[in-house]
Amino acid sequence: MDIRSARDGRVIEELGFYDPLAKGEQPQFNVNRDRVEYWLSVGAQPSETVKGLLEKAGINAKAGAQPSAKSE
Repeated sequence: MDIRSARDGRVIEELGFYDPLAKGEQPQFNVNRDRVEYWLSVGAQPSETVKGLLEKAGINAKAGAQPSAKSE
């Protein structure tokens, strides 16, 4: 979501879903990892709740996280 849009406004891109009521074989959380990593690399800042979900999915959710370059 663009911070300038209304809470229930138009989305830029859907990256996944979270269904807290999912049971059985239904996935509770699904995310398009490649697109999330792209948006984080260009400066997207996830909310604290989304950061927690991304970390559970194994995605480094630090805002603007870039792979660290090795220093010699």
